[in-house]
Amino acid sequence: MSGISNSRYKRLDRLGEGTYATVYRGEDTQTGAVVALKDIHYDPEEGTPSTAVREIALMKELRHDNIVRLLHVEQTENNLVMVFEYMDKDLKKYMDALGTPGTGALDATIIRRFMYHMLQGLAFCHDRRVLHRDLKPQNLLISASGVLKLADFGLARSTGIPVTTFSNEVVTLWYRAPDVLLGSKNYDSAIDMWSVGCIFAEMFTGRPLFPGNNADDQINRIFRVLGTPTPHTWPLMAELPNAVNKKFAAHSPVSLPSVLPMMEPLAIDLLTQLLRYEPSRRITAKDALLHPYFNEIHNHHHQQQQQQQQALQNMYFPTTVIPSNFNGYF
Repeated sequence: MSGISNSRYKRLDRLGEGTYATVYRGEDTQTGAVVALKDIHYDPEEGTPSTAVREIALMKELRHDNIVRLLHVEQTENNLVMVFEYMDKDLKKYMDALGTPGTGALDATIIRRFMYHMLQGLAFCHDRRVLHRDLKPQNLLISASGVLKLADFGLARSTGIPVTTFSNEVVTLWYRAPDVLLGSKNYDSAIDMWSVGCIFAEMFTGRPLFPGNNADDQINRIFRVLGTPTPHTWPLMAELPNAVNKKFAAHSPVSLPSVLPMMEPLAIDLLTQLLRYEPSRRITAKDALLHPYFNEIHNHHHQQQQQQQQALQNMYFPTTVIPSNFNGYF
């Protein structure tokens, strides 16, 4: 219990453990609310890890319904505890528990809703020039009411910080964009959109789209499905550090509907725009939210707005019944 022994938050059980932190389910002893406690250990002589400082600074700014909420931060001599709202499970566990038995694939209606939630959270981040840089099912949390929220901003960076290049040691391998795999350090929000595409396909199948064993295997798996890029399809690839003077096996693109037959045409179209080699041609989160794939959600929101407007109108301007023999004012 070191680190939060005198805290208002009590640890209940461990939820998971990473390289730099351990996450616990906890309780706010003042309110009785269940919370998530991210316990970050560090050497007092080295000080607070820069990744933790960056994550805290970003999380304080990123207040959105589709981003997990940072509630409080406590620090002791050798512990830093970030207190978050508690979420039932991550997307990976959700697929394993509630997906189609044997595959983990989700219902198409749930996928549409989760995609919309993910893109809303990302659009908010990108609009504020924040890159998540580690999107994967384990970092997408699902609430008891079925709301998806972005979490774990430990690798996130603000593009407003004056740096010339970013690290290419980001994003879990299976969700890493080909430009980053090939050594690009000059990337933008498109790095997150590739990850979204991989997660999108995985929700339909219950398994990773490109489950590489290492960086070389990862890029080859991508090329075997989407085709080996050419100077015409990706002019700048030859300039990337890991592609210079390198000969890749020639693969023709495979039809995505044949790889993912369970995806409807509009879903395939959106996926195609997410999995484009040229980063500048990948659809943005804001534009993706307007894609026809989400028309059902758009129509539902429109109907809700109309009902709310009608309710307000009825409240302030109730309908008056006019007698049938009423001849007007004159």
